[in-house]
Amino acid sequence: MEFLLEIMTEELPSSHVRSALSQLEEKFREELNSARIGVKNLKSLGTCRRLVVVADLEAGQLDEEEIVTGPPKQVALSPEGKFSTAALGFARSQGIPVDKLEIIKIPRGEYVGFKRLKKGKSTEEILTEICPSIIKSLTFPKSMRWGEGNFRFSRPIKNLLCLFDSRVVPFQFEGLIAGHKTRGHFIHSPREIEVNNFAEYKQALKENSVIIDPEERKQLILNQFQQKMAAVKAQVYPDEGLLERLLWNVEQPLVIMGTFPEKFLELPLEVLSTAMREGQKLFSVVRGKKQIPYFMGIADAPADPRKFIVSGNERVLRARLEDARFFWENDLKIPLSDRVGQLKNVVFQEKLGSYGDKVERLQKLVAYLADRLDLKSEKKALGQAARLSKADLLTGMVREFPELQGIMGGLYSQKQGLPKTVAQAIYEHYLPISLEDQVPNSTTGAILSLADKLDTLVGVFGVGYIISGSSDPFGLRRQAHGICKIILEKKFHLSLSRLVDKAIFLLRDRLTVPEDKLKKMCLDFLESRLRFILDKKGYRYDLINAAVAPGIEYLDYAEARARALNELRESKNFEQFILMAKRVKNILKEIPKSTLNSALFREKEEKELYSALKIIQKNAREMLARGDFAGAQKIIFRLQAPLTNFFDRVLVMAEDKKIRNNRLALLAQVQKLIQEVADYSQIVLEVESR
Repeated sequence: MEFLLEIMTEELPSSHVRSALSQLEEKFREELNSARIGVKNLKSLGTCRRLVVVADLEAGQLDEEEIVTGPPKQVALSPEGKFSTAALGFARSQGIPVDKLEIIKIPRGEYVGFKRLKKGKSTEEILTEICPSIIKSLTFPKSMRWGEGNFRFSRPIKNLLCLFDSRVVPFQFEGLIAGHKTRGHFIHSPREIEVNNFAEYKQALKENSVIIDPEERKQLILNQFQQKMAAVKAQVYPDEGLLERLLWNVEQPLVIMGTFPEKFLELPLEVLSTAMREGQKLFSVVRGKKQIPYFMGIADAPADPRKFIVSGNERVLRARLEDARFFWENDLKIPLSDRVGQLKNVVFQEKLGSYGDKVERLQKLVAYLADRLDLKSEKKALGQAARLSKADLLTGMVREFPELQGIMGGLYSQKQGLPKTVAQAIYEHYLPISLEDQVPNSTTGAILSLADKLDTLVGVFGVGYIISGSSDPFGLRRQAHGICKIILEKKFHLSLSRLVDKAIFLLRDRLTVPEDKLKKMCLDFLESRLRFILDKKGYRYDLINAAVAPGIEYLDYAEARARALNELRESKNFEQFILMAKRVKNILKEIPKSTLNSALFREKEEKELYSALKIIQKNAREMLARGDFAGAQKIIFRLQAPLTNFFDRVLVMAEDKKIRNNRLALLAQVQKLIQEVADYSQIVLEVESR
């Protein structure tokens, strides 16, 4: 049976809409499952003014047998086995004849009681109970009160529509009574509409300028983009973030196209697209990779016959582009190098000093990284890029559009004749900005970005900032994610602990957290982001645990371990070898360390295991040294046969203490080699879970 809920509000921010719909979907599933109501096809839809849930629900709860217990058996029965006064009183209080009583055994003992059929509630009753509580439970980053009550919500609620099987679900909430009526678009068709089911609801809204399905709205936008772009033989400059935001800001999307004077085309595409996006939520239009004098926008209207929306956007955009051109021309009059000295007056963080201080640390960090990566030829360019990397913070353009920091530094560097490697490093050094963003394309950009993020991470943790919940004002999760992503994607073979040590050394005079504690905090935090990245790449959680357990000294090796485990887990030898490795580890738990002495070997099988181990050790460690974990793993698998023979025919825990300790020492060497590849004991096998 169909359930439909619409919460109509004043206009909500797009982020609030997405959050509320996610919460509604999760909470309705949870409450309905808890109430034993079968749920099919529950989904959430919505616009900036409506939060909608639609689902196929069962008619009600199934009747269930209920056990009602009374006094304990020893109280309810006399020594002769007859019901006592207590039992008779219990039957009377429950309104049942005494012959219905029986002895019922439950976990806490035996009691007198009876069984009865408890009639299930109807879905309508359940919905009447849970709808108000679910609406009340929704949370938003910012909420407001209205009217005389204390209830807080993102924006005032204007109307509630709630139907189950075409009947109104009767509930009240903050002075509103749920009904079967809604309204069309609040400007273009605000009339009241009466509906009986979702199909009617969806169609009636469409006829009154509201597209309730976000996927349908998105497709409508993309189709209009395509039609308008065909006319000018161009493309919309990709901006998924803006499209996603605008998708939830409109109920009836209308794509508009306007123009601006060609004189503004002298501005870089990055400046033009940012001015359009940040000021007016407009899209740039490009042919190839060059801006042409058009823009696209998305309005919340069925049509714009007199071009009022287009002309209004054109007028405002001209003024914004005039400002941008003024900033561009004025900023270029001062070389970036002349701005560096002023960075000492710009605070990076109160306890960590100025951006001038940060730039000095970055110059030392990139020099260290260049040495470690044997990039002597790039060292000079890296030092110059690090020195100039924050100078654009003092430009008019970045003050107006803070999201262009780094990008403007790169563009100004190029325009002022600096080497391409320097300009590109500055341009890219904030990347990756988001979790999905690409890492810098150039090696110099990647190194400068790595240094910048590492300095921020270590510095902020080092002065006592703690991340809690969603509170991350310095974006440390993003910084750590960027560090891991750059190292992995650029295949930088760098010691993570030495990197952190170097950053700590450069910040030593400003830190308030003990250095050993700080180092552990940073490495643990980076490990958590590595785990997140590997999980997103599709590695199984137990393989991640096994790959990370030997340590994250070299991130590229940690991923190589995970990749090797993933590739070889389908091998016929894999499962048996894991069981063997776990057996070795279990035997060696809390066993005192002993020195291996080959002269103490007595049995042929232990001698064979030792001989195989020496050969395999040499070959495997050569592969491990060059990061070939898959190859090393295949060779180590060859230990399986001699290990099996050893366990089958040799008594490890021999009575002779010297022999016993020597055999344990042999197994300890086997385990040491195995654990250089991965901690196989972390891997979960199907055979173990049966």
